[in-house]
Amino acid sequence: MSQFTRRNFLKVTGVAAAATTALGYSSFAIGGAKKKVVIVGGGIGGATAAKYIKMMDSSIDVTLIEANKHYHTCFMSNEVIGGLRSIDSIRFGYDGLKKHGVNVVHDWVTGIDPDKRVVKTKGGGSFGYDRCIVSPGIDFRWDTIEGYDAKVAEKIPHAWKAGPQTLLLQKQLRAMRDGGTVVIAPPPNPFRCPPGPYERASLIAAYLKKHKPKSKIIILDPKDKFSKFGLFTEGWKRHYGFGTDNSMIEWVSGAKGGKVESVDANSWTVTAAVEDFKADVINIIPAQKAGKIAFSTGLTNEKGWCPIDGKTFESKIHKNIHVIGDASVASPLPKSGYAANSEAKVAAAAVVALLNGGKAPQPSWVNTCYSIIHPGEGISVAMVYAYRDGKIVKVKGSGGLTPKEFDAEMRAREEQYAHSWFKNITSDVFG
Repeated sequence: MSQFTRRNFLKVTGVAAAATTALGYSSFAIGGAKKKVVIVGGGIGGATAAKYIKMMDSSIDVTLIEANKHYHTCFMSNEVIGGLRSIDSIRFGYDGLKKHGVNVVHDWVTGIDPDKRVVKTKGGGSFGYDRCIVSPGIDFRWDTIEGYDAKVAEKIPHAWKAGPQTLLLQKQLRAMRDGGTVVIAPPPNPFRCPPGPYERASLIAAYLKKHKPKSKIIILDPKDKFSKFGLFTEGWKRHYGFGTDNSMIEWVSGAKGGKVESVDANSWTVTAAVEDFKADVINIIPAQKAGKIAFSTGLTNEKGWCPIDGKTFESKIHKNIHVIGDASVASPLPKSGYAANSEAKVAAAAVVALLNGGKAPQPSWVNTCYSIIHPGEGISVAMVYAYRDGKIVKVKGSGGLTPKEFDAEMRAREEQYAHSWFKNITSDVFG
């Protein structure tokens, strides 16, 4: 990491993670009348918010509503696709939250009434709230690529929501002939996990290099650059011959015709701006927007995302509803799992303070994003954020990027750090 040692970065992030202490709250009840918080969505953001509200003020009645009984993390799902870990290793339940006193309801949310402050569910439930936190995740813009919709995705996976889609893509790669072609189509900005498509290409290439070395990956990208561009392409040169006639990975930028226009699921053909590409395995990651409940509640803007107040993550459209995670407009914070975890803690602290008649504390956030280029080689980018003059801003001199100069020992440690981070954050969220 440049200009900022990992030791110092961890000191800063440790302070951010200890938000419950720094903000003046402890693990006992603050008191007052029974207050109710309903959290919609049990992903990284929602689960973190539920746990931390109970930790900050155990007197608050916290209900988490989530349709699924288990959650699969999107981070590390590329290792599942590449055969480096099992699907069960990224699968988590909600028993840990229940032990913290969170009321977990497994049901579909059908509506939120901002005026009456009520959340309705498919099973007939009605949950009143003083404050609501919505963590809706992302949905797809199915109208952006001709021939690709939710039904076609059951055959040609996006695998951008981990679980069955992850296993479908893994299965197709296993069944592909040696010498086959894999086409990956990343989405336009903004989208969940900016480095994700390129880590996916890397780990699929690692699998093919070992098991089907005559095969090839073509990345058809609407963009002309992507997150960690230099580190990824240098790693591809080192491991996969990138830039040579025998490269296992070919990246086609938007400027060179990489934008995908249509997909033919019958002939397994992808049509880009310049030419058609016949493939054995196709992975289309569509353009994205906020999750469905954000739209039905009227929390979204004209671009399909949820504008929020950066200090509290309260919606700018509906009072007493906070929106966290990928669906929120929180730039320069990225749409990532770690950012959602950090945003959830800020929102939790704000909710607890506001429900107890106080003011939301001054927030800070942290994000670290690890990517695996090849087994034994990881890279990362990290940043600390503050709230100044009504805006979320990067803290100058904080964070950093893995040095471009290759050091095998350092890159191996980065992979170890990535796996350690995964264990820590999932314990923080679900433990």
